[in-house]
Amino acid sequence: MKFGKEFAAQMVPEWHEAYMDYAKLKTLLKEIHLFKQKNRPAAARSGSLGRSLSLYRAFSGLTATSSSNNKHLSDIENHVIQVNSVRTDGGDERLETTFLMTGDYGEEYELVYFKRLDDEFDKVVEFYKLKVDEVMKEAVVLNKQMEALIAFRIKVDNPKGWANSVEETSKLASDVEASTAALYATTPSAAIRASRRIHMDAIDEGNLIHQSVKSSSDESSSGDDDKFNNGMEMKPVNNNNSEIQEYNMNDQTRSSSAITRPAPLEILQRVRFNTSQETPRSTIKGFLKLPNQTDLKFSKENFKKAEQQLKKAFVEFYQKLRLLKSYSFLNTMAFSKIMKKYDKIASRSASKLYMKKVDNSYLGSSEEVSKVMERVESTFIKHFSNANRSKGMNILRPQKRMERHRITFSAGFLVGCTVSLILALILIIRARRILEPDHDEGRVLYMDTMFPLYRVNYAFIFGFKEGTELGYREVLLISFSISVLALAGVLANLDMEMDPVTKDYKALTELLPLGLVMLAVVILLCPLKIVHSSSRKFLLVCLFHCLLAPLYKVTLPDFFLADQLTSQVQAFRSLQFYACYYGWGDYKRRQSNCKSSDVFNTFSFIIAAVPYLWRLLQCLRRLYDEKDVMQGYNGLKYFSTIVAVSTRTAYTLNNGIGWKIVAWIASIIAAVTSTYWDIVIDWGFFQTKSKNKWLRDKLLISNKNVYYGAIVLNVLLRLAWMQTVMKITIFSLHRQTMVALVASLEIIRRGIWNFFRLENEHLNNVGNYRAFKSVPLPFNYYEDGDEDE
Repeated sequence: MKFGKEFAAQMVPEWHEAYMDYAKLKTLLKEIHLFKQKNRPAAARSGSLGRSLSLYRAFSGLTATSSSNNKHLSDIENHVIQVNSVRTDGGDERLETTFLMTGDYGEEYELVYFKRLDDEFDKVVEFYKLKVDEVMKEAVVLNKQMEALIAFRIKVDNPKGWANSVEETSKLASDVEASTAALYATTPSAAIRASRRIHMDAIDEGNLIHQSVKSSSDESSSGDDDKFNNGMEMKPVNNNNSEIQEYNMNDQTRSSSAITRPAPLEILQRVRFNTSQETPRSTIKGFLKLPNQTDLKFSKENFKKAEQQLKKAFVEFYQKLRLLKSYSFLNTMAFSKIMKKYDKIASRSASKLYMKKVDNSYLGSSEEVSKVMERVESTFIKHFSNANRSKGMNILRPQKRMERHRITFSAGFLVGCTVSLILALILIIRARRILEPDHDEGRVLYMDTMFPLYRVNYAFIFGFKEGTELGYREVLLISFSISVLALAGVLANLDMEMDPVTKDYKALTELLPLGLVMLAVVILLCPLKIVHSSSRKFLLVCLFHCLLAPLYKVTLPDFFLADQLTSQVQAFRSLQFYACYYGWGDYKRRQSNCKSSDVFNTFSFIIAAVPYLWRLLQCLRRLYDEKDVMQGYNGLKYFSTIVAVSTRTAYTLNNGIGWKIVAWIASIIAAVTSTYWDIVIDWGFFQTKSKNKWLRDKLLISNKNVYYGAIVLNVLLRLAWMQTVMKITIFSLHRQTMVALVASLEIIRRGIWNFFRLENEHLNNVGNYRAFKSVPLPFNYYEDGDEDE
């Protein structure tokens, strides 16, 4: 693979604009190359003249050795560029390259190239400094959290103090020593040597314990048995920042035992639990303005909860460090590659001098990220994986999912089966004339009872944990597997009805659709680690959050899944029909009396409005949390849709002229507002000052016609469900066929909406360089005087 493609493939998508513009620099080099080719004869003549003139120079001898001064002067004469560091008025240091070959042909092309190269380098260094500074500040916060967790653990293990027990203290010291020895035994020698080279300000758990003894018996003692030295001292190296300077490395002279900074148990007096309103209990208390429990209760349950939260924070923090290190490496490699290309095209030797400046710059010489990574690894292995290095590194660096050929083969095979079953189903339906609206009571009865049971709609499955996420191959495999099962069930049912041997067992044939639904439910709720268990768990958690909206804090997966459910109204109605048809035993007679039941008709209103009600409640929760007025407008949009769906359901059941007018008005209002919100807000189109007419500035697809076609298609498909009000019949199809067709079109529209909605979300993250998710921390740390304020 060429470096340009590999460079683009390994970029952090949200940081795309912060990387070196390798493609643009290659374009400038192509212009230099084209100019060189056009003017090659002139260059060749000048080169031959230079060679002939060199024949008249003095002979330097065969054995003479040139002095270092002559060599230095020769190097200066052969220099193509001069690279200097210049300080701007704002105090920033920038790179300035001076092109020395001003008399050569095509110098203007090379001047443009080096000017753009310097701009790209300054952009990369500035972004890298900004992100390193953010990481170091976060490291200080995590360090305080770790101090609090260690002190919390000591209080949990010894709630009454150590009471001058020499035996207990000795036992703890021996356990700590064994833990340290186990960590060193599982740590590579290179990492041990590196940790010895790094002087760190460390947390001494031994001193914590002895201080606990002192607090209970007024005796002082010291110890440095179990040091957080094996762990992390995530302190910034940048001495210019006064806030970070407090946590700099301790450079004092050390003896055989390391000098460590004790973290006193008094830190717990300035720590409170973080009680963000993310659970139903905390949400209700916050809404009623009841005080949440923030005082520390030293129980094992609270410790485990805090430990898990901090563990997730460390894993996410380590991913940031990995991406920053990759960012530095990739950009340094890109500068090296582009300069080598320049040397080859321009027949010069400028790469060595330029790369020397790059290597000496902050981008190439800074080691803060690498040092913090080593400390995070040591801390995580010691405190969160029981000194098991392989276990800890597997958590910090999860393996990516391997692409397997059998998944691709199985998906393709199931696609062929799906197509074959659809053709067979069409031929059987055509042969039996099932869909024709004639007066055959059997066919009409089949359409009113069995056909609604086979409308299966699929929601998108999300997986955000690295190594367990589902790719498009896995999603297609699951989708076509369900399609094959559903179509096979339909054909089996029809075959049983056509076969004279089995046609009498109508009750058995009616149970096939119920068996398919039960199979899907069993697989979804299966506790065993089979069939993408992590993705199923994630889906169930998001579904649970939707059911209890607005008690849970709304995240992107939650409202995205709720949006999918608003397109599954017909699926919910099918489940309602399942409950009535099988619950009341109508399947034994193949006669449905559901629509004549008042309870069933009442639930028809509820089922139609529930998915939109979930989204409305989520919008209200986001309005409460974020104070964003747009969420209020979004809630009004879903409220109008609830009114439209309810009036259409009432019109379908009553067929009155009054309900028809109300349904028409409500449906038009809901269609207009929803279409506007889809295109303008969710997709970000129709920006008046955009360079792409009627679209937005940033597009992932180069062909703009795709976006225009999506806009038109979304409008048309939005109007498709107006058929339930207008009662339009196509090709004299049965009403249930039209309902299934409209439901399928809504699924297609939702799929198109998903693509452009996620594209817009991705571009918003790119614009703000958001590449990480925020992880809540377990403790709130108060400095002196902060708590009183």
